[in-house]
Amino acid sequence: MNTKILDEAVQKYLHTNQNADPNDVALAKSPFKDITAAELAGQIQARKKAEKKLPTWFNTKGMYFPSPLSIEQTSSEITAAYKAKLAMGASLIDVTGGFGVDAYYFSKKVAQVVHCEIDTSLSEIAEYNGLLLDTRNLDFKNTDGIGYIRSGTAVYDTIYVDPARRAEKGKVFMLKDCTPDIVDSLSELLTKTSRIIIKTAPLLDLSAGLSELKHVSQIHILSIKNECKELLWIIDNGYSGEVEIIVTTLNEIEKCLVINKSNQNSKIKYVDDILPGEYLYEPDAALLKSGAFNFIGQHYELLKLHPQTQLYVSKNINESFPGRIFLVDEVLTTTELKKRKNIEGNVIVRNYPAKAEELVKKYKIKSSDLQFLIFTKILNGNNIVLIGSIKQHY
Repeated sequence: MNTKILDEAVQKYLHTNQNADPNDVALAKSPFKDITAAELAGQIQARKKAEKKLPTWFNTKGMYFPSPLSIEQTSSEITAAYKAKLAMGASLIDVTGGFGVDAYYFSKKVAQVVHCEIDTSLSEIAEYNGLLLDTRNLDFKNTDGIGYIRSGTAVYDTIYVDPARRAEKGKVFMLKDCTPDIVDSLSELLTKTSRIIIKTAPLLDLSAGLSELKHVSQIHILSIKNECKELLWIIDNGYSGEVEIIVTTLNEIEKCLVINKSNQNSKIKYVDDILPGEYLYEPDAALLKSGAFNFIGQHYELLKLHPQTQLYVSKNINESFPGRIFLVDEVLTTTELKKRKNIEGNVIVRNYPAKAEELVKKYKIKSSDLQFLIFTKILNGNNIVLIGSIKQHY
């Protein structure tokens, strides 16, 4: 952490040039003796990444930012605030503290929070920013979090960990391939807490995670604007009951669906014919991640189009549904669509043997935000095109 960056003149420069291209700043000569052009570019780039993701940090005067990569890897304020609601008791330790966003929001809910970060610079930055944000109940430790718990006698009501995927493992991973190895440490950690919250990337398979972990009571799937952001694994000491899958979309209106693991294979009814005036339901990515395709239809009283088509229809509109809803204006075969001229619409493809860009070219479809063309398949195996307008966004 280069404290010279906190000088008033440097901070003024960063604010004045916050819309500058970081690459141009990095290639230019630094106007400050003790600060490199690369450091200035890094602060500007990190601020750009934080503007929407971390508005509290972005809008606080004198804030010090870590590398842009650290901003990419940290939780957003929206997901951090959600996680804080899952903490139990009066004490919590964040064993992989990082930039400190999660710890900051935990400190709003929990009386005493310990932030552990093994990287010295990142620990210093988090502690400095914590003072700016007036977090008096946050204790910062520049140390390995798991080692800190092992070497001490303290017991915590909640332990939070965000394991990092090892770079050499690529995109597909298991928890045992992450650092710290929470699978290997789990039994020991459970002697020091009642609840463990594990954050993972959404690409982790639910079944794979459950095969590695024990005492999982809940899995929270978080999504913002149809993009899965995080999986949260709640481990309660001694729990042996059924796992709840809690799907939450964190948009302007927070929506939630609780799924019992046994409900994932519920029976579903299929639609025979889709008629104009009916509503088409497209689930949010978090709902799809749950794998409970039949339960979705059952819970919201919807009819499914096809076993491999994750779309549903109803005569009614249900605004509590986490996903998009379209009003169907027309139902066409591809033969009927070929006869149309001056076709306009936003093309969506679901379980259909062609890509959207291919269909746009084939049918000479002009772009439009007001009308949608959904190419899909129904139960009898026929390909159809639904033309409609959107009534609910993600």
